[in-house]
Parts: sequence; structure tokens; C-alpha cells
Amino acid sequence: MDSILILEQLLNGLQFGLMLFLLAAGLTLVFGIMDMVNLAHGSLYMIGAYLIATIAAASGSFWLGLGAGITATCVIGMLLERTILQRFYHRDHLAQVMGTFAILLMANEAVRMIWGTQPMQLNAPAALAGPVTLLPGLSYSAYRLFIILVGLLVAGLMYLLITRTRLGMQVRAGASNREMALAMGTNVRWLFTALFVFGAGLCALAGGMLGPILAVQVGMGESILIPAFVVIVIGGIGSIRGALLGALLIGLVDTAGRTLIPLFFARIMAPDLAANAGPAVASILVYVLMAAVLFFKPDGLFPARG
Repeated sequence: MDSILILEQLLNGLQFGLMLFLLAAGLTLVFGIMDMVNLAHGSLYMIGAYLIATIAAASGSFWLGLGAGITATCVIGMLLERTILQRFYHRDHLAQVMGTFAILLMANEAVRMIWGTQPMQLNAPAALAGPVTLLPGLSYSAYRLFIILVGLLVAGLMYLLITRTRLGMQVRAGASNREMALAMGTNVRWLFTALFVFGAGLCALAGGMLGPILAVQVGMGESILIPAFVVIVIGGIGSIRGALLGALLIGLVDTAGRTLIPLFFARIMAPDLAANAGPAVASILVYVLMAAVLFFKPDGLFPARG
């Protein structure tokens, strides 16, 4: 098999995994500390992408759109948490699922009414539009390399935030033993709001980064929500380290599977069978990985609660 193709798919998997990490990091903290199942998380990803695309189109600057869109999404996330979601904190998970699913549906309709049903275009910055030659015979998108760089930078900053700051100490304490954190005087209301706003900002960042690659369209949050929850299950609820490792595993397995398995089946099957079997097997690899992890480690690879 062509080594250039393998290297290219590894880079694609790394890029997709790091964007999944941006989505899953905020979600796992909300779930792990607040014990809140938030299906509206994908809606913030969608709203952030739309806001960034709209502001970028109006201003002619991708960077201005990215900064303003992330800020606006953080404000929306704060208002959503303070007015609606905090009412669900002391309810069971079924009520949380139903309530946040209703918010997801309403967000889809609101976006459809404001922006219409047609996908919006979000162009990458002109400076990052071309390819970069990494190796002889391997040219890779400069924008995708920029996404990888942003994902690694955010992961590093989150590591420093969680392990080296007082806020990070409170987050780790809340993830491992929320009752003890409350007893030690943690300002729970402020912490919950800060976590939710932080997660909303990461959602918007992921939406802005993926907008030039994927379509900015109604319902885009649902397609990314399930992989984000799979990342949390694999990595361990409340664990940033687990979210990073789980996201990278999912990104690599999903990307490599969708490319390499059809090629492998084409060598051992008739073309018509390979065309059907390859994509079908590749689409379930992520869930096979999740099942295998849960079989050997039911709490995930790096559970925060112990």
C-alpha cells in the first residue's frame, strides 16, 4: 500500500481527532462535574459556525469572524445556562435528555428561520488556501495543518489550565468527588457557568475551524454529537486526558477505516461487493472500538472519578 496515502490519512485522522477533542472536552467536563447530559452541546457548535460564517462574510475577514463568533457563542452559552439549563441540574438524566433535546430541535428551527435552509459558505484564509509540501510526493493542505496546530495548542493550554491553576484544581476536585468539592467551599454556581461558557467557546472554535471543510448547515450539530459522546465514553467521564486520547483514537480509526478498508476489500472481493461492504464495515469501527474499551475498562481509559 502507498506509504504517502497512509501518511495523508494519519494527518487527516489527527486533524479530525483534535476537532473532536474541542467538542468533547467541554462536554465531558459538563457531564463529569455538573452531572448534566447536554444534548444541546451540538447546537452551540452549529450556532458558532453560523455566526462565524456570517461575520466573516460581512467583514471579509475570517479572523474577525472567528473571534467575534466565538465571543457571541460564549454569551449565548452563558444565557442558556443561566436561564434554562440550571433548572435541570437537580433533575434526573431522563429530564435532562428530554429538555436539552428540545433545545436542540428549537435551535435547528431558529437557525432555519434566520439563515434559511441552504448551507452557508465559510472560506479559509487566503494565506492558508494552498498546499504545503511535507515530503517528496506528499502535499498537504495548509489549512488542515493549521487546524492540527490549533488543536494541539488548545490541548496544551487546557493541560496547563487544569493542572496548574486554582480553577483547574476545583475542576479536578469536582470531577473526582463533587460532594467533597462542595464541602471545601467551591463556588458551584460560578464554576458551572464558567465550565459551560468554556465548552461553548470550544464548540464555536471547532465549528469555525471545520466550517471551510464541512458544510455549515442546519443539523450539523447532530452529526458531530454522537462521536463526541463516544469520545467521552472511551476516555472516561470528566477526564480531559481521556477526552484527548479518545478523540485521537476515534479520529484515526474513523479516517483510516473509511479509506483503507474499502481498498482492502477491493483486493479480496468482487468490485460490487467491496463497494457495499467496505463503507458499511468502516462506519461501525468506532462503535466496535467503544465496545472493546467498555468490555475491558467499563469506566473508560482515564476515568476522573475514583
